[in-house]
Amino acid sequence: MKNSEEKRRKMEETIKATKEKVDPAIEELLLWHGGKRFKDPFLYFVRIGGKRLRPALVFLSTMLLEGDRRDAVYPAAAIEILHNYSLLIDDMIDNSETRRGNPTVWKKWGIPATECMGMHYAASVFRGALCSPDPSRVSLILSDTLQVLVEGEMLDILQERKGRESDNFFKEWGYDEVGIEDAVSMMEKKTAKLFEASCKIGGICAKASEESIEEMGEYGFHLGMAFQIRDDILDIFGDEKKFGKKIGKDIEERKGGNVVILFALEERKELKEFLEEKENLTDNDLKKATSIISETEAKNRAIKLCEEHAEKAKEKLQGFPQTEIRDIMDHIVNELLKREK
Repeated sequence: MKNSEEKRRKMEETIKATKEKVDPAIEELLLWHGGKRFKDPFLYFVRIGGKRLRPALVFLSTMLLEGDRRDAVYPAAAIEILHNYSLLIDDMIDNSETRRGNPTVWKKWGIPATECMGMHYAASVFRGALCSPDPSRVSLILSDTLQVLVEGEMLDILQERKGRESDNFFKEWGYDEVGIEDAVSMMEKKTAKLFEASCKIGGICAKASEESIEEMGEYGFHLGMAFQIRDDILDIFGDEKKFGKKIGKDIEERKGGNVVILFALEERKELKEFLEEKENLTDNDLKKATSIISETEAKNRAIKLCEEHAEKAKEKLQGFPQTEIRDIMDHIVNELLKREK
C-alpha cells in the first residue's frame, strides 16, 4: 500500500508541476495578437480546470527518453490547446451546457464568439509547435492529429441514432447500424490519437530513436483507448458531482458509439426505444434506460475492454529502464482504471 501511495503522490506532483510549467505557455500562446484584447473569453476554458494529463504525457515521455523537459514546454502547451479546441467544438455539436462543472464556452459567450475562439485556438497550436526542437515534425504530427480528430468527431455524429434527421450530412452518411468495431474506430480517432500524439511529441523533444518514439506512441494510444472506455462507463454509472457532466448524457444524445450502450443493446433490444424511437427523453426515461443497462453485463464487458487496453499500455513501458518516471507512467494507467472524473 505504501508503495502505491508513494507512486500516487509522485504522479500528482508531476501533474501539478506540469500545470505550473505549461499554463503560462498556454496563456502566452492564446494571448498573442487579438487574444490580449479578448483575454477573459480566450482564457476562460483553460482556467476552469482540466486534468493537464496530455501535456503531462508530453513531459513524461520526454523525460523517460532522457530529454530535457524545458524543450517540451511549448509543444505540451500546444497539445493542451488542441485538446481544448476539440472540446469547444464538441460542446457546440452536442449542445452541452456544462463542462468541468461550469458553463461551456458557447453557453457563456455565445456560438459566434466560440467559433472565432476555435480558429484562434487552432492557430495557437501551430505557434506552439514552432517553439519545439523539431518544428516541422511536431507540426506534422499536430496537423495529422487534428485531421484525425475531425474525422472522429464526424463519425461520432454519424453514429448517433436520432436527433439529426434534418442534417443533410447525417441523412446521407449516417450509420444504419453501429457495431462495436465502428465505435472502437471512432474512439481511436476522437480520443486515442491525441494521447498517442502527446507521447510521440515527447519522444521527438527528447531526440529519441524512431523505435522509442513509436513505442511511446503505442503506450499513449492504448492509454487513450482505456481513458475513453472509462469515460463511456462513467457517462452511465458515474457520480455527476465528481464527473462534472450530466450522467446519461450519451443516452440523451442518442450516442451509438458508447460501448456500454452497445454492449447492453446486444442483451436488451428494448433500449432502442430510448435511442431511436422516442422524440424527447425525460429524466425518468434516462433513469429507465440506465436501469435496463445496469441489468446487463455491459458494464463488466466495458471494464474488461478497458483493462485490456490498460494492460497493453503497461506492456509498452516494459522495454524502457525501470525509473521513477516509468513508475509514474505505469501508475497513471492504474489510476485511470478507477478514475471518477
